Amino acid sequence: MEKVNTTARLAELRKLMSENEVDVYIVPSEDSHSSEYIAPSDARRAFISGFTGSAGCAVVTHDKAALATDGRYFNQASKQLDENWVLLKQGLQDVPTWQEWSADQAAGGKVVAVDPTLVTSGTAKKLSEKIKKSGGKDLVPVEVNLVDKVWGGDRPPQPNEPVMVLSDNFAGKNVKTKLADLRKELEKKKSLGFVVSMLDEIAWLFNLRGNDIPYNPVFLSYAVVTADEATLYINSSKLDSKCQSYLAENGVVIKPYEDIFGDATALSQAAAAKKAEDTSDNRKFLIANKASWALKRALGGDDMVEEIRSPIGDSKAVKNETELEGMRSCHIRDGAALIEFFAWLEEQLVVKRATIDEVEAADKLEALRAKQKYFVGLSFSTISSTGANAAVIHYKPERGSCATIDPNAVYLCDSGAQYLDGTTDTTRTLHFGEPTEAEIEAYTLVLKGNIALDRAVFPKGTTGFALDGLARQFLWQQGLDYRHGTGHGVGSYLNVHEGPIGIGTRVQFSEVALSPGNVISDEPGYYEDGSFGIRIENIIMVKEVQTKHKFGDKPYLGFEHVTMVPYCRKLIDSSLLTEGEKAWLNDYNADIWNKTKGYFEKDELTTAWLKRETQNF
Repeated sequence: MEKVNTTARLAELRKLMSENEVDVYIVPSEDSHSSEYIAPSDARRAFISGFTGSAGCAVVTHDKAALATDGRYFNQASKQLDENWVLLKQGLQDVPTWQEWSADQAAGGKVVAVDPTLVTSGTAKKLSEKIKKSGGKDLVPVEVNLVDKVWGGDRPPQPNEPVMVLSDNFAGKNVKTKLADLRKELEKKKSLGFVVSMLDEIAWLFNLRGNDIPYNPVFLSYAVVTADEATLYINSSKLDSKCQSYLAENGVVIKPYEDIFGDATALSQAAAAKKAEDTSDNRKFLIANKASWALKRALGGDDMVEEIRSPIGDSKAVKNETELEGMRSCHIRDGAALIEFFAWLEEQLVVKRATIDEVEAADKLEALRAKQKYFVGLSFSTISSTGANAAVIHYKPERGSCATIDPNAVYLCDSGAQYLDGTTDTTRTLHFGEPTEAEIEAYTLVLKGNIALDRAVFPKGTTGFALDGLARQFLWQQGLDYRHGTGHGVGSYLNVHEGPIGIGTRVQFSEVALSPGNVISDEPGYYEDGSFGIRIENIIMVKEVQTKHKFGDKPYLGFEHVTMVPYCRKLIDSSLLTEGEKAWLNDYNADIWNKTKGYFEKDELTTAWLKRETQNF
């Protein structure tokens, strides 16, 4: 991981800060749509700091610069940040949050500024309060992004990739039905309409897919849905005649992407004029709590806007039967690709003693996936990591400078794909030589947590926050843990990380109960910096289960696993497994064998590898 010299960039930014009378400037990771994964043109925080992880926030003053990120990226950030930066390790004791650090720097009446399209209204409000409490002047919106001005002509152009219609055969529910369902929600809430800013929500609502953001089949857009109108704000050059006809047939009006803020202001002013005539009309526009501060300001602020958890996000997270069946199917095909890859890699490293680096392995895996039915592309950049690199939780091997895979070290592969019928995300940790006792123990403890979560049965209304400890319990018993969540929601041919559900200690995971139809990852891990990393990840789907009793007349829920890739036998200490865990493993292995063996009828190498790895314990 190369360091970028940020001295000149920071000097130019500080010059612009002075010209704009700004003392502290905040550079978030997100784009105008609160996207976790962004287009290259929106990678402002990476440009100004040199840190390329997906999560974090940069804060620049006239004499300091700080980068805050979470435990997944401590290792990576420490390697990528140059001497101009201090790393704020979020979540560690006595380390300030980026908001606290910003407020501290504002003491003495200083001005803090941010591009209002890049932070939510809630974040802006809380930050403003902290700044004032610390003796700062205020948080101010600066409409022109200062980092963009520093970036200048080197900034990549905004993406303009074509959009496609996703057939109802894959979506499972048509647009008219989705709009009707949303309008029922708007009527219940007595609202003027919903302004949609999350890209995956727009793609899902209109059954469209794009390619504006790498690995995420979304397109830059906004939407406004009222009781009688639906408007999609998008660069119309992305829409071919088929898309345009399809939208027209479904009653959707197309307007230019950049018109959203002007139209939002016009809508707000028209509604305010009506309210002046009818004082009993207290309806407001709805926006998601992830919508930008700029969008709320354009819509008239608190008087005209109510922030809610997005009803589209909630609906999207509960997959319909077509989407669930697509998840089952695509994970079998994806599992076949991974099984063939691991068998090939072992043969190359152990038998042929070939030299293969991390990127070459990732390329081979992508080529094997590309042969599968309905393959579109990867769902994120493959984490192909050997030895100590496996301890970097979101490691990204760089072509030309990455490590050669060491058959005598742990190999961690976290990868996924986009298929027309679903999205995959699987992590397997392997060893092609003789693992150490520490590696075997860590792997087995992680495996026990993975199985425990998969086997969980819980009453309806239980959140992912409440289940998190099930996956960590065996590590905790040995005084071990991991610095990332245990599970994230997964989209259906959409974003591989999808809210609002998740399994972990984040507060938001305590706010939304798991429901039948949710698709989520199960991925405990353990990492020894500088030595090795272990992670095991399956995709599981929430379902109703039958129990002997039904206390409180509540349904009880459990999980169905869809990932079809065996665990690494060599890393499992079966003496640490209970009889119940062994029985679960044997059933799982039989399921994998039965569902994937047909893909390798003429492939003796892969069949032999699969047979060996799925033997009974």
